[in-house]
Amino acid sequence: MHSPQQVSIENRLLAVLSPEDFARLQPHLESVSLDMRQVLIEPNTAIAYVYFPEAGMSSVTNNSSGGKIEVGVVGREGMVGLPIVLGIDQTPYEHFMQIAGHGWRIAADDLEQAMAQSRSLHRQLLRYAQASHVQASETAFSNANSDVEARLARWLLMCHDRVDGDDIQVTHEFIAIMLGVRRPGVTVALHMLEGMHVIRAKRGLITVLDRAKLEELADDAYGLPEAEYTRLMGTEPRDAALLSSSAVPGSRGWLRPRP
Repeated sequence: MHSPQQVSIENRLLAVLSPEDFARLQPHLESVSLDMRQVLIEPNTAIAYVYFPEAGMSSVTNNSSGGKIEVGVVGREGMVGLPIVLGIDQTPYEHFMQIAGHGWRIAADDLEQAMAQSRSLHRQLLRYAQASHVQASETAFSNANSDVEARLARWLLMCHDRVDGDDIQVTHEFIAIMLGVRRPGVTVALHMLEGMHVIRAKRGLITVLDRAKLEELADDAYGLPEAEYTRLMGTEPRDAALLSSSAVPGSRGWLRPRP
């Protein structure tokens, strides 16, 4: 099995670990492909593996009798399987790949053992847990206080942060499910953004043309979780270049692959 080297890791959470803490995980990390719609964690089921994406994006969704709605996203900045860090072996939420990619996985038992051996490792993963909590809280705030256009702009920005390039492969129907709104409302909002030359929408593909304008449209719905992530993950970086002064909300650099 290929053993990852920290210097080449593109998952930010793994990259900012101390060399000693990364070495605790290194023998147990397994390279995996992450296919679109692949379920990584089933709700109310024991978590077998924790995933660290390097490309692609996972959705965390609440699946109720009324339908499915997204409550969080995870890309190269974090991990899928956060309950393990909190000492919990399952979650009521489904985690699946919304945008295909690849990354690393580790057995939940191996991660738990590594955290038990290293307080600094556990502390760093808990810092990410706080950043993830802020993202979920801001999603709830946005859903309650922002109009469909602002929510859509925020969602597209979050996708844009986590993909390479400007293309986002997603359908109108899927966006509607993720935002918890009716498809006609999403279609109207997309047409509005397209008319403003902010995006270009084709069947199953959205291309971001003007990120600055997209951020303006999102207004307060976007930026706080990104700033909190940078503050928390940037306090003890293994390599200062990973989270440079340019990696701030409004900058395309905070989750971009290193050159």
